[in-house]
Amino acid sequence: MQHLTDTNEAASAAEPAPRVGTTLNQEAYRRLEEMIVTLDLAPGSLVSESILSRQLGIGTTPIREALQRLAREYLVEIIPRRGVVVTTIDVRRQFEVLETRRELDRLLSAAAAKRSSVSERTSFTDNLVLTQKAVANNDVREFLRLDAELNQLLSKAARNSTAAALASMLHTVSRRFWFYHHDEHTTLAEIGPIHCHLVESIASGDPALAGAASNQLIDYLVEFAQATLPHRHSLG
Repeated sequence: MQHLTDTNEAASAAEPAPRVGTTLNQEAYRRLEEMIVTLDLAPGSLVSESILSRQLGIGTTPIREALQRLAREYLVEIIPRRGVVVTTIDVRRQFEVLETRRELDRLLSAAAAKRSSVSERTSFTDNLVLTQKAVANNDVREFLRLDAELNQLLSKAARNSTAAALASMLHTVSRRFWFYHHDEHTTLAEIGPIHCHLVESIASGDPALAGAASNQLIDYLVEFAQATLPHRHSLG
């Protein structure tokens, strides 16, 4: 089992300043979630609240609350008297997550297309433009940040807090699985157009189109997960 050391501090030094309007709890969660998704905190790592607090420049209370939220999202496991362990990558859980996401994401995408305000549709369009740029530049980390932003936009625009809360527990698991297995030279070119089509469909205000685009994205992610199975490699 790996342990978090101060060597990770250099990796976090380039982190952007906290976003305007965010609380320390939100900022702690955002930073830790990104570190886990992009494997700066590797699966199996034993993490320390105090080191994370010093590394991110955020107090231990927001760090603790962020870790508790991440535990509910299957990304860390809190072990009494031992600490917090980053969970391993599990393809079986990914299939369960995608099966559940298919229903929730289709609901949220269609609802957001139907219920979003003019300003919210503008936000979706802005997200689309930046995502297209990230895909063109093959900037995987920026693509993942914009995906997380899209989920926040969906959560608000869909006007369904119950579905949004459930979906938010699943998206980070999917992002980490994708990042862990992706080929940086090809995969973003594959998923990018499918993802952008979803954002464009939501911004169009057409619920049926948005729901279909959501299904298309999940179809791709299921095929991607299937390709990681050992027997699929042996057949190749």
